[in-house]
Amino acid sequence: MNCAIAGPRHPAESCRCQYLWRIRATIGPMKKDSADARAYHHGDLRRVLIDSALSIVTEEQDWSFSLRELARRAGVSHAAPHSHFAEKRDLLIAVAGVGFARLRDRMREAVSSLRKADKALIAAAQAYIAFATENPALYRLMFGPALAEGEATRPAASGIGAETKAVLEDLVLRGAQSGVFTAKPDDAVALGIATLSCWSTVHGLANLIIDSKVDTAIPDHELVDGVMQLFLDGIRTRRPAS
Repeated sequence: MNCAIAGPRHPAESCRCQYLWRIRATIGPMKKDSADARAYHHGDLRRVLIDSALSIVTEEQDWSFSLRELARRAGVSHAAPHSHFAEKRDLLIAVAGVGFARLRDRMREAVSSLRKADKALIAAAQAYIAFATENPALYRLMFGPALAEGEATRPAASGIGAETKAVLEDLVLRGAQSGVFTAKPDDAVALGIATLSCWSTVHGLANLIIDSKVDTAIPDHELVDGVMQLFLDGIRTRRPAS
């Protein structure tokens, strides 16, 4: 067979062209190795962007990175982040949502095998503060003012944040139902105050520790245990002296 490219007078070239043609037919048309092609090579671009942002926050303990820097880290085109996040704040809200989910899951795991509500609350507090001290920048992003400005935080983050708080709410309710805590199971106001008091104690202590405001050599886990014991003394049911 003659080669359409080389012409009939070059049989060797003819064989070579046919060989290359067959290879190209097998692998399909050659694609341009552009940034845009790499951007959509990922199966879940949104997840890639969030994971890359989490890595930057963890490594740099800051979230002042640009979307262009994020795109470079993720290996996508500089325009790719805008296909999922209209602005950087939307991305940070998604990152905070992942943080809340991790905190929620960590607290749930810590209390999963504990039946007594008071001991479970201490375990939840330990998990909460361990998460904060291991991820200070992410923790500050989740609870700080960066995402509180302008519009209300998107449901994706606020909903998971509510689930995180619900871990404490469920433990307080369990203690009320078992008679361990003074609040009555049907007293929504008392349960709400007890939950807020617990959350304030844990959240405040976490902030003091990560901001190096705790002037003591007591290890964190012992400090958490001591503070929570004092808190629980205030809501435990007093047993009559025998």
